[in-house]
Amino acid sequence: MKPDKSPKISIGSWAYAIGPYANNPIPLPEVIKRLSDLGFDGVELGGFKPHAHPDLYPSKKDREYLVKMLKENGLEVPAYAADLWSLPFAEGDPEIVKQYKQMFKRSLDFCYDCGIPAIRVDTVTHTPLPENLDYPTVWTRIRDMFTWCSDEAKKKNILVVWEFEPGFIINKPHEIKKMLEEVNRDNFKVLFDTCHAHMCSVVAAKQTPPLDKLEGGEKEFAFLLKGKIGHVHIIDSDNTLHDNETSTHAPLGTGVLDFKTLLPAILEAGYTSEWWSIDLCFWPDAWEVTERCKNYLDRVFKELDWK
Repeated sequence: MKPDKSPKISIGSWAYAIGPYANNPIPLPEVIKRLSDLGFDGVELGGFKPHAHPDLYPSKKDREYLVKMLKENGLEVPAYAADLWSLPFAEGDPEIVKQYKQMFKRSLDFCYDCGIPAIRVDTVTHTPLPENLDYPTVWTRIRDMFTWCSDEAKKKNILVVWEFEPGFIINKPHEIKKMLEEVNRDNFKVLFDTCHAHMCSVVAAKQTPPLDKLEGGEKEFAFLLKGKIGHVHIIDSDNTLHDNETSTHAPLGTGVLDFKTLLPAILEAGYTSEWWSIDLCFWPDAWEVTERCKNYLDRVFKELDWK
């Protein structure tokens, strides 16, 4: 299966700002310039300081300057990762819930002002479920928050994409499908990260028994979410977790994933966007391997006759 439009490649800017780069982040203008030089079509903006946090671009004039810088370098922005990780709303603290909603709305305004069509969310609370919480209550809190986020985003014609991960609660394939069905909003879909999909469906990492493994792995997982994949992160998997939390984001071509069969499967599962975003989150030398990952994905697209 071939896409309707020629695919576009972006990469998450957070790879150069958090984790191994937290103490020496690469400035966003430098990231933008290098990605342009390497022939990327876009950059997926991380809303984390010192990159594209609303505090750093507080006015419309500031945001116009950012958009101008991107356009001058020939880059688009397919999605925005809001800075919500410090606000575990599902644990029920009213002040945290209030702060989460405030930060989400500020991030939505940023997306609207910058013309960014999608915003990323997750469930925030790490696995396993804290002992002081019960599953049905947490499920309801997450469903209701994702519904609220989607309704707020619809007012600005923005898509909400939920990035499921083994290290965050609600990490089983059929749970994820059920959450999508219960939120039931046209502008609420999943962010299908290929290494997370593998770790959740093949390894069943950090799942509470009974495990929810899929015989067809990440490809079957894509079909399970048919019509509900709103954005894609492409990265390899070596079957391990980073710091026993999130999936290890191994550079493309260094792990176990077969992208020449996985990418067409994602299309067959109803993915319609032309964007494919590389995600080197927490990789220790992300800056050095960026070009190699871009070249690898270009080769895959060529072998698939997509370009």
